[in-house]
Formats: sequence, structure tokens, C-alpha cells
Amino acid sequence: MKSTVIAGALGLVVLAGGGLYYYKQKQEAAAQAVAAAPAGPKPGGGPRTPGSGGPVSVTTVKAVRRDQVIAFDAAGTVSPLNTVDVKPQISSVITQVHVKEGQYVKRGELLFTLDNRSDTVNLTKARAQMARDRAALADAQRQFDRSRDLMAQKFVSQSAVDSSQTLVETQQAVVASSKAAVDAAQLNLGYNRISAPSAGRVGAINVFVGSYVQPSGNALLTITQLDPIAVSFSLPQRNLADALQGLRDSKLPVTAKLPDSGVAGAAGPSLDGHLQFIDSVVDQASGTVRVKAVFDNPKQQLWPGAYVNVSMALQTIKGAIVVPQSAIVIGPKGRSVFVVDADNKAVSRPIELVYSSGPDAVVTGVDADATLIVDGRENVRPGSAVVERSAKRGGPGGAGKPGRAGAPASGASGTTP
Repeated sequence: MKSTVIAGALGLVVLAGGGLYYYKQKQEAAAQAVAAAPAGPKPGGGPRTPGSGGPVSVTTVKAVRRDQVIAFDAAGTVSPLNTVDVKPQISSVITQVHVKEGQYVKRGELLFTLDNRSDTVNLTKARAQMARDRAALADAQRQFDRSRDLMAQKFVSQSAVDSSQTLVETQQAVVASSKAAVDAAQLNLGYNRISAPSAGRVGAINVFVGSYVQPSGNALLTITQLDPIAVSFSLPQRNLADALQGLRDSKLPVTAKLPDSGVAGAAGPSLDGHLQFIDSVVDQASGTVRVKAVFDNPKQQLWPGAYVNVSMALQTIKGAIVVPQSAIVIGPKGRSVFVVDADNKAVSRPIELVYSSGPDAVVTGVDADATLIVDGRENVRPGSAVVERSAKRGGPGGAGKPGRAGAPASGASGTTP
């Protein structure tokens, strides 16, 4: 019985080994058949794999030649060109307020009236004193004329004439002093009418009728000029030379873009201005220099203290070859692109990157109107046959839009190797 069981077990082992051997032989035969079979399209119509012998489905785009603007992007702060704190020049009580908060005023427009009764009395007193001094001067002048006539007739001496002349000159000085006192009284009376020193928008009014004001107190109100208005931002030191050259040659154009309006699909408005000021010192801590651009602001779209995105054109590359950045292949030997030749085959062309920004790049090494492979280039090898997909063909992304260059800290995306 024991020998029978052992014989049965050995039989099962032999059968299992034979089955495993047959299964391995079948797998090897299937693999050889797949390798020897011709390559075909993948299920679902996908692209052929490299080396399959068939054309690779790709999307292409044309390289274009255009003038590429190199611009600098930064975050700026809106600041008024002129802000005035209005204060009284004398201590008095406000009797009338002629403006409202938020009102736009012109230069010289009346803002406040102060209690002027004391200054009016002082002016009247000064005028009366000047009238009395002028009368005394007229009497001294008559005495001097009479003394000269009497001296001509030998009735008085020369010393008497000299005394009369001295009295006239003294009285003339007294009249001049009285006139100065009148002018001073008129000036103090004028301080009771506070007018706008500049045009602009009235801020919060901090006083009311009956408030006692004095020169050392708080400002009565603030007038802020809104049109034109300035935007301040920081410029990296590496762009300073271009900015200085552009400021000397002409007005560098600057664009300020406001944040989105909040409505879906509605972009914020943009305003055009020019560079006006470059600071004299580079900040050693940040390596930047403070600059200021001026914008016309008739609709008050730019508001003091607000943040805006600023773009300043630094220079223009004339006749640049612009390609999509998605067409550039970065390999161990540098950058290259795949160009489709007349035989619809991919040719690798080495390029040099001159400038890049957003979806576009300025390069050398390819000609204008060269057909570049964009989508599907990961399946392409030099010499691969390619076929155009059913896709809309066009120029590089953002064609016609100025490039952007700047410091990454300010949100700039452009680079210049």
C-alpha cells in the first residue's frame, strides 16, 4: 500500500512538470510571434510608437519673425503727485465751511471762513493811524516850504530850514511805518479766508462751524491730486541701464493694469503712461532702485494707495524669430527643436535661447516660417515620418503681445539667458 502511494505522488510531480514546461514554451512562441509581426496602430487610434515604422501624429506651428518688445513686470503702488494738508495760519474760530468731503476743488477756491472781527478792527485802527500820520506829514511839508521862503527873504536862518526838513523826513518815515501796519492788518484779515492751495479731491473734513483752530493743531482737511497720478515700483539693478537710456532718449512707455473687476471673464482695465523718475540710489538690501511712472487719470481709475501690475517696455528686438516654448526640447547637448522638412520628416535643429516670456521664446538657429513640432514631439526621433493632426495651426502663443522680463520676486516670467 505504501509503495502504491509513493508511485502515485511521483506521477503527479511528473505531470505538473510537463504542464509547466508546455506553458513556458507556449509563452515564448507567442512573444516571438508578436515581435515578428508588423507594427500597427494602437487600439483607439493612438499614435504609433517610435521605431514602429509608421508616421507619428503631431501638431505643428510656424516660427514667426516680428519685433519683440522686452518688458519688465512688477507690482506697483499708486501715489499722488501732490498732497496738501490744509492748516490755518492764525488762531481763530471757524464760522463757515464752504466745501464737502469728497468734493473736487480748483486752486484758489474758498474752503473755510474764520471769525475776522478782531482783524477787521485792527485794520480800521491801522488805517486811521496812517491817515493821522499823513496829515502830520502834510503839515511838516508846509512848514518846510514856508521856512525856505522866509530864508530867501533873510527872515530865518539856515538852521531853521534844516530843522523843518528833518521834521518832514521823520514824518515820511512815520507814514511808511503806518502803511506797513495797514498791510500787516490786511494780511492777517486775509488769513481768515482759507482757500485751496492746489486743485484736487477733498478728503475727510476734521472741523465744523464753531471749532477753534490754530496753526499747531491738526489739519483741517487734505487735498489730493488725482489727475495726473503716479505709480511707484522697484526696478532691478540689471535693468537700470536700459531704463536710464530710454529715459534720456524718450519717454519709456509704462502700462498699469488694475485687478480683475470680479465679474467672470472681465479683465481689469489698463492705463498707459510713461516713466518720469528714477531714484539716485540703489537699495543695497534688495538690489533695486525706486522708479515712478505718471499716468493720466481722468476717470480716477487709479486710486492712491492701491496696488497695480506694472509693465514697462525696456527695449525692442527687431526682426526676432519667435517660437512657442512648448516646441523647445532641452537635452544633454542643449536646446533644440524638431523641424518638419519637405519630406514630412522630423529634423532636429539646435537653437540658442535669446529671450523667453510666457508662451513665447526668441531664438536663433531656425528660419522664419519653419514648421515646428509642438504636440507629439515626445514620440519623435530624428528622421521620423510625421503626419499633421486635425488641429488648428497658428503662430506662437501670444503673438503680437509684448514679452515680459523681470525679477521673479515681482511676478515677472521673462528670462534672458
